[in-house]
Formats: sequence, C-alpha cells, structure tokens
Amino acid sequence: MDPSTLLITFLFFLAALLYASVGHGGASAYLAVMALLGVTPAEMRPTALILNILVAGVGTFKYIRAGRFSWSVFWPFALTSVPMAYLGGRIHLPVRYFELLLGVALLFAALRLLIKPGGEREGLHPFALGWALGIGAVLGFVSGLIGIGGGIFLSPILIFLGWAETRQVSGIAAAFIVVNSASGLFGLLQSHPPLPAAIPFWMVAVLAGGWIGAELGSRYLTAPWIRRALGVVLVVAALRVLVV
Repeated sequence: MDPSTLLITFLFFLAALLYASVGHGGASAYLAVMALLGVTPAEMRPTALILNILVAGVGTFKYIRAGRFSWSVFWPFALTSVPMAYLGGRIHLPVRYFELLLGVALLFAALRLLIKPGGEREGLHPFALGWALGIGAVLGFVSGLIGIGGGIFLSPILIFLGWAETRQVSGIAAAFIVVNSASGLFGLLQSHPPLPAAIPFWMVAVLAGGWIGAELGSRYLTAPWIRRALGVVLVVAALRVLVV
C-alpha cells in the first residue's frame, strides 16, 4: 500500500469516528480527503456513498439499540427523500455554484449550534408532516446530486425546529443517511462509475472508526457535547465545499 493510500485510510478512520459520534456517515469529509489527495472525481462520489452507508449503518444499529431513535419523525423524511436521492444520483452536472451556496448554509447552521444561547428546547414544538415531506424531498435530491447522505442538513433542521431530542436526532440522521446514500448510489451506479482499488481497506477503516464513534455518541456523550461536535462537523463540511 503506497503512502498516499495509507494516509487516506487513516484520515477516513478519524473522520468516521468523529462523524459517527453525532450520527453522521462522514461523506463530506471523505470527499474532502479524496479531493486533496488525488482521487479522481469519477471515483469520489461512489466511494463516499459506499463508505457513508457502512458508517451510518453501524450508527443506526447502535442508536436504535440504545433507544435514540424516533420512527414517527424518521419516516416522513425518508418517504420523499429516497426517490429524490435516486434522481439526484443520476444527474451529472457541474455543482460548484451550488456548493458555494451550500457552504454558506452549512456555516450558518454551524454558528447557530455553536453560539446558540440558553438551554435546550427539545421536544417543545409539534411535528409538521407536510413540512417534513417537503424538506425530505429537497434533502434527498441534494444528497444524491452531491454524493452525501443528507444527515448533515437534517440534524440542525430537527434541532432548530424542536421536532426531536438531541440524542434522537443522531439516530434519525444516521438512518436517513443510510437510505439516501443507498438510493443515491443505486442511481449513480446506472452509469457504471469506477471504484478505487483501495476501497476494501477504506471500508475496514471506516467500519472501525464508525463503530467506536457510534458507541461513544449513543451511550456516553451528553447533549451539549453532541451539539458542539455537530457544529464543528458542519464547519468542516462547509470549508470543504467552499475551499476544495
């Protein structure tokens, strides 16, 4: 294994650990690492989605087992996001201008999480089914188009709207990432994209990192820590789409 592949493998492990601790799959980090270290653009999207499914799948299992999940909140988002993620995955368009707007939105969400004053407002607002269906469709399309799972957007939305407790948000986001990543990957695979030869090593690395991170997030981390960690994750993702 060459030094570049070893470095990517190590960085993927760290990214999976951090992202899984807040219920995410890490696709934005994988895309950033691959872009910086010379993986071809054609290989980046399918690789990120495959690794995303593995890490978020581990997270979903652990968060559900720990009782950190809400089916009633999850299903409306998933219902509309899955077909839209497939559609987004089949589209091959330049997305640089969209990514610039995306980066600004992520930074705004991160600042809201990192500097938000006062205590938690979890579970204080009624769930709006119509809004959830619409938001799910938009997030699904964006997820498939860019090659991420969408949890990085869903998490702050759920927190800001007060539709789920912070610990439940992580579990919902993890499951949301699994179904969207799988749908987006299926759409993308219709064009038979290439995969890196090192992907088996990367899969093992993210599974290990994701298992450790999900264990920490589902059982040991407090709600304020999760909010701060999610804010940091959003900053990293924003820098990725704005700079890379």
